[in-house]
Amino acid sequence: MNNNSFEHEILTVNQVAEYLQLSEMTTYKLVQEGRIPAFKIGRHWRIKKTDLNNLIDQLVKGENL
Repeated sequence: MNNNSFEHEILTVNQVAEYLQLSEMTTYKLVQEGRIPAFKIGRHWRIKKTDLNNLIDQLVKGENL
């Protein structure tokens, strides 16, 4: 992952997968299930970086996905 790929406010499923070191399929499944907060633009899922950081904070505190 290059250093600029997490600098954006809005991330793709692929960028989130790379950042979390998960497969793209696992990340896509978590997004579809609503376990990773995301929204659709057309057919494409996008994740706000702030939402992802909030989710990570919750996981660090021991909350489940």
